[in-house]
Amino acid sequence: MVIDRAIAPFLRSRLAAMPAVALLGPRQVGKTTLARRIGESGQRPWEYLDLESPSDRRRLDDPEAYLRSKHDQLVVLDEIHRMPELLVCLRGLIDERRRSGERTGHFLLLGSASLDLVQSSETLAGRVADVNLDGIGADEAASAGFGTEGAWVRGGFPDSLLTTSDRDSYRWRLDLIKSYLERDITLFAPGIPAETLRRLWTMLAHHTGGLLNSQQLAAGLSVSNPTVTRYLDLLVDLQLVRRLPPWTPNVGKRLVRSPRVYVRDSGIVHALLGLDSLDSVLGHPVAGMSWESYVIETLCGAVSPETAPYFYRTSNGAEIDLVLVSGGRPHTAVEIKRSPAQAVSRGFHTACDEMNISNRYVVSTTKDRFPVKNGVEAIGVVELARQLRSDW
Repeated sequence: MVIDRAIAPFLRSRLAAMPAVALLGPRQVGKTTLARRIGESGQRPWEYLDLESPSDRRRLDDPEAYLRSKHDQLVVLDEIHRMPELLVCLRGLIDERRRSGERTGHFLLLGSASLDLVQSSETLAGRVADVNLDGIGADEAASAGFGTEGAWVRGGFPDSLLTTSDRDSYRWRLDLIKSYLERDITLFAPGIPAETLRRLWTMLAHHTGGLLNSQQLAAGLSVSNPTVTRYLDLLVDLQLVRRLPPWTPNVGKRLVRSPRVYVRDSGIVHALLGLDSLDSVLGHPVAGMSWESYVIETLCGAVSPETAPYFYRTSNGAEIDLVLVSGGRPHTAVEIKRSPAQAVSRGFHTACDEMNISNRYVVSTTKDRFPVKNGVEAIGVVELARQLRSDW
């Protein structure tokens, strides 16, 4: 079974507008599957090269000659970080084709993390568009027939979601964690001890959604604050952790200015904490914040690329779990609850009034949509995600 990804039309539109597109996301999130579907559904021939495959790498012994011979095709280059020297070659070919009038849809580059293509920001400036592929959101899972709670427990990696049992899903996620620690850390940051990074990852899972306290994390790991920052930067670059920044438009107001830190995939949170079923998750103190993380990741994946997510919190208790901002203006506020209760805190109303936000939602486990009070609407995560996608 292949789950349709909502980002596919946007990816096609970027390929139709740019010479190259970089499709970025964690390993095993479905980039290769999506790229193949894009190639197979296109109007012209396409070529797929896996740069981890020795045979495909041999085809690129003379990359300029080989890629020039594919001038009428879409070339998909998977794991582009394995051959960063290709980026200079791609720049020359793109410029050459531009001069001959061929301006769009030449290359689709797949990268396992944002840091894979750091060099491309220089060598392919103005020639490449970045598209992020997040984990499967609640709305995408629902469209494929999965219940929200089951998808929350298993998380957004396709192979984790599609397994036949919760136990197999749990084991798959444990293997993914081990693979990241044994392979990716060695590849991207060889100086970082894998066991220390696992401890940090687990600490973040215990406190997912909490304010970043580098000093506390450093003390727990017996390392320095700068070292914690470097380790955290790596997890963010690998798109395994999200630093959700605070919205701080008023420099005179006493606002919380530390980011919130979330382990992005709820299934990984549960695996790191040894929670292998819905019952074990519901019986653990992390359940509420894990649910919040799942909702935030779904909604962040559903908004347009021009929309930025934040949270808002003042020292006197006014707070919004998720603020969506476009063009420098906050326009949507979301309060997230694990319980089906729809009551909204006074601080939420106060914060929305301060920022003149008219779109106010409380997202819980409800499947219904109805007004609460003071302009707030109760809504399920699936319906709100679909509404946000429809606004693109």
